[in-house]
This record gives sequence, structure tokens and C-alpha cells, in this order.
Amino acid sequence: MKQRLISILLVCFIVSCATQTQPVFDNKWLDAPVSQQVAAIKSGELTAEALVSGYLARIESIDKSGPSINSVLLVNPNALAEAKAKDAALASGNPTGPLHGIPVLLKDNIETRDMPTTAGSLALLNNNTRRDSPLVASLREAGAIILGKTNLSEWANFRSEDSISGWSAVGGLTRNPHVLSRTACGSSSGSGAAMAAGLASLAVGTETNGSIICPSSMNGIVGFKPTVGLIPRTHIVPISVTQDTAGPMARSVEDAALMASVMAGQDEHDKATLAGARPDAGMLAGVNGDIQGLRVGVMRYRQGNNPAIIAAFDEAVAKLTALGAQVVDIESLEQPDDFWEKSYLVLLAEFKTTLNEYLLSSPASLPVANLDELIGFNRTSTREMQLFDQSIFEKSAATEGMAGEDYQQALAVVRTATREQGIDKLLSEYNVDVLVGPSNNPAFLIDAVYGDNAPSGYVGVGYLAAIAGYPHITVPLTTVKDLPVGLSVIGGQWQDAQVLNTGLAFERANQFIATPAFLPNRLQAESVKGIASPYQQPAQ
Repeated sequence: MKQRLISILLVCFIVSCATQTQPVFDNKWLDAPVSQQVAAIKSGELTAEALVSGYLARIESIDKSGPSINSVLLVNPNALAEAKAKDAALASGNPTGPLHGIPVLLKDNIETRDMPTTAGSLALLNNNTRRDSPLVASLREAGAIILGKTNLSEWANFRSEDSISGWSAVGGLTRNPHVLSRTACGSSSGSGAAMAAGLASLAVGTETNGSIICPSSMNGIVGFKPTVGLIPRTHIVPISVTQDTAGPMARSVEDAALMASVMAGQDEHDKATLAGARPDAGMLAGVNGDIQGLRVGVMRYRQGNNPAIIAAFDEAVAKLTALGAQVVDIESLEQPDDFWEKSYLVLLAEFKTTLNEYLLSSPASLPVANLDELIGFNRTSTREMQLFDQSIFEKSAATEGMAGEDYQQALAVVRTATREQGIDKLLSEYNVDVLVGPSNNPAFLIDAVYGDNAPSGYVGVGYLAAIAGYPHITVPLTTVKDLPVGLSVIGGQWQDAQVLNTGLAFERANQFIATPAFLPNRLQAESVKGIASPYQQPAQ
């Protein structure tokens, strides 16, 4: 009896220690800049194995239990073995790259040889292609370790007009680590939430229209959407050949710039990467934050009407001015009346063509070979159809794809409206180098009844950069009602280094870090502590 009691007490002690103490959070390296992590690994102060182990423990304690962010869909079973190999290579004096031993999370629409690529869909559950996308190959060549795959809005949020950002049939729902009842935004929700919660050194997201910028802004991290063609897109589940791109999601602009320089490259299978005007990758990693004399266009007409965001935006503009920039207010931009209709048609048509090509090209044994079969597959799945429909799929299937004349006409309209009569026009007419504005409003509530529902709408001009295919970065600006908001910087085609440099300058001047509180809802925040309880007369 005595021995049994001792055993029970010992089990209770172990459980108590496991639930009450989290030593991994004391590891200073988990939240250190990538440059410091790399330097520490190369000096022997840190090992890649310890760094990977630390992140894996944090994923288990924060993502899979505890607050249960649910941002990491799958952990790479080879990650620890690869980390040990990196440490052994370093000990043997073998060459190392700029990301030697650095753990990276990939959005699960990006192929990697050691894990399936599902895009969050049950139809792609076994899409194990055994191939690395070119950007993954570049990360590995630079010494990075693929830590795992992040959840995403299923099919990169291009399935239903009533969708819930951050949900996929494979991964479930990803939550915002600042306030768990709030959206992590999409479609790179898992990458955004994981970086905010400190679950890896770096993450990769993808964007067609807002899917890097929105989750980065709403989770309080840096997100960089490069010029379309800077980073190869081969072996990434597609939506749009004219708008899709992968990009870094990171804790700092410096980390994002380094990562972009590593992933940038040309690929004979992606014509957008073969442009002669593309910048040298070294320019991206070499940004220094000097914006003396830079001319900045301030996008007043898209700043919204939230007084807290406007005040923070005004302060950001003042900081840029103090750094030597010259600011010019921009009050309007005219667009065709049918702009949104045409831009939607472009995506619908491109999705049908590019998805059919992707499904046919996969070497995996899949249950579907085209969009029509995918629609049929979903109709047989209760899980796929339980929350929302597939209205976007059905509209896409009804188009003629990219072969249709209406597609070509629509593409010409939206390209002109966002390029020659959009960003290019603003940069030229106002004689400015970059455009700045708020990235978005704070995160809205997760709503399993009505789907994504932003009561104050969306602010900023990120859609211009997305549709034009031009570079865009969001940098943490402040918090509004305990939720992060970001500052956006947008530039012309191939002006990626200029955009990164402006973001770096602002980041250094602003000195703001959005630290997640993992609140169940905002009523638990210190800023409103006790407000949900009955009023108590203060003691006299």
C-alpha cells in the first residue's frame, strides 16, 4: 500500500511538473534573430539539434496542447536527424550556408520531398510527390532544416465565398495566438500564427491576394510578398499564374530579407522568374535601413476610419519623416467600375487551368485528376462540406479557363488598373519611391455560422500590389484593443530591395514587438480586466 501511494505521488509530481513548468521557454535562442542563431551554431554556443528540439517541444506545449493554436499541420519526422547531421558537418569543417541549422516551417501547399502536400484538402491527403519545390531546394542548400508543414485555409482560401480563414479539412482550425477567438486570417494562417507563437525560426507563406500580408498583420509579424517571379513557384499548388508567389514570414525584416535572398532564383519551368530586370539576390540581404531622401506616398484614401489605426499611422509617417524621408499624401485613385468583377474572373479562369495542370502533373496516386472530379469528391465528404460550400470551385469550373477570350480581356483590364493606371501611376505622378498605408484592421472573430465577417471591412491597398504582382511588406505597427496591426510598404515591379529597406528603417524606428497573450477572448485581457464582472464600489 505504501509503495502504491509513493507511486501515485510520484506520478502526480511528474504530471504537475509537466503542466506547470515549461523550461523550453527559457531558451533564449528560440526567439533570437536568425543571424544570431546561425552565429551561435557556427561558434559552438548552440547546436542545430538543440534548436530543433526546443521548437519541437514548444510546438507540443503551445500548438498541440496548452493554448492549442493548431498552426503546425505536420512535423517533419526527419528534422532531428537532419539537425544532427548539420552539427556533424559543422564539426567536420564542411561548408555551411547562411541558414545553417535553421528550422523552417512550410505552408502545406508547397511541396517537399519528405512530407505530403495537401493544400488542406482530403483529396490531396496522399499527395506525397517525393520532390522539393525549387524554393525548398534553395533553403536546404543554404543549410535550413524543414521543420514541418503549417495549416492553411483550404485550397489557399479559394474554395468558397463563405469560407472560414484558417480552416482546412486536413488540419482543422488555426487560431490567432493573441486572442484565440479571433481569426489568424488566411490563407497562410498557420505560418502567421506559428511565427507569432515562436514555433520556428522562419516560415514560408504564399499569396495570391492578401494571403501573406493579412495573416502577418493580424498575427503581429513581418510578412513579405515579393514581386511575382522573384521566387520560383514550381511544385506549389496554384491558384493564379499572374498573382501567386511564395514569401517569407518572420519575426524581423532582417530575417525576411535574408530568407528572400535565399529563396530567390530563376527556374526554367516558371517563366515569370526569367525576367531580365530581376534584382540580384544579394541586394535583398544587404538592405541597411537608410531612407534619407526617400519619397513616400501616404495612402490616405485607404487608411479606414478607425481612430486608433489612423493615429498609429500618423505616428508611423512622422517616424519615417524623422528618418529623412519626404512624405506626400495621396487622397484618391480611380478604378474601372467593373474592376472587382474582372479581377475575380481572372482568378476563376486561371485556377481552373492551373489546378488541372497541377493535378495531372502530380506523381502521387490521387483520387481526382481535375477540378470537376474534385468538386464531385467533396460532395461525398461530410467533413469537407460541413462548414461551407464550394461555390468558388463551381464558378471556376463554369469558365473556359485561360483559353477564354473573356479571360484575356479581364486580365488586360485589371493589369492596367493596378500597374500603368495603378501603382506605376501613383509612383510617377506623385514622384514617390514607395507607398505606405495600414496593412489591415485588427483580427475579426472566428464565425462558424456566417464565415469570414470583417465588421469594419478591410483597409490598405494590398490588393493593388497583389494583382499587379508587385512587392509588399507588412511590419508590426502597434496593437489596437490587444490585437496587432501592421504598416504596409509597397513598391514598383522588382523594387523588392527598396521595399525591404523601407520596412527595415521603420521597424528600427518603431521598436515594437507584438507578444501573444494566448487569451481565450479579449475580456480576459489586462486592459479590460474585470469589466465583465459586476461593478464593485471602491473601498473608502
